[in-house]
Amino acid sequence: LIAPSALVSLSNIAELKAIDRGNDGSVRIGAMATHRAVSSFDSFDPGQAVVQEAAQAIGHPAIRNMGTIGGSISHADAAADYPAALAAADAAIEIAGANARREVSATEFFVDYLETALEPGEIVVGIRLPASADTTSAYAKFARVEGDFATVSTAALVAMDGATCRDIRLAVGACAAVPVRVVAAEDQLKGSGLTDDEIDQASASIVEACDPVSDFRGSAEYRLALVPVMLRRTIAKAKQRAGV
Repeated sequence: LIAPSALVSLSNIAELKAIDRGNDGSVRIGAMATHRAVSSFDSFDPGQAVVQEAAQAIGHPAIRNMGTIGGSISHADAAADYPAALAAADAAIEIAGANARREVSATEFFVDYLETALEPGEIVVGIRLPASADTTSAYAKFARVEGDFATVSTAALVAMDGATCRDIRLAVGACAAVPVRVVAAEDQLKGSGLTDDEIDQASASIVEACDPVSDFRGSAEYRLALVPVMLRRTIAKAKQRAGV
């Protein structure tokens, strides 16, 4: 598909590989940070850790040692692990061109199957995760075999006041061209106890927003049936981490 006249190595640009925690609690991940580096970074707060958990679910050790977060999200495979996690984490994607830099939210970065908001001459240089210390998070995926792309993936950030949900962000992957978020479903769960019945009721509108394909990983109908199951599992894991 591509026949470049020259290749330029970016391997000696330290900024592109660094993972740093800012004074405001945000974390910046350089685009060339490997999945292994993301999965082993020890300064994510409990909400940001959803991205770490997604990195840990990618492929196998050889892939995690070589693959990078910037390369993965720029490829924009709908069944990859990062998109849903970044959407749930409210991440911002840092983009650089010849003359300027800009940021777009993760939900705006993914445009279609294998298509992003990158313009000609632009590259991803980093991913910024806002502070989420008052939340817990979880990521889960259903795959045919360990290390495969997701048949369905789900990511959740949950803030609890005792047994009551104060805030929640949900994203579903591999069920549309881009990660699926339905704010109305999240609003429906705020103030609830996040019981299975309440999650199933909110899941109905999320399922309605999904538009999965049928392929060798599962039919569209199978994927839609998995969505509420995976949301229940993921939210339950986040609640458990919150001590509820």
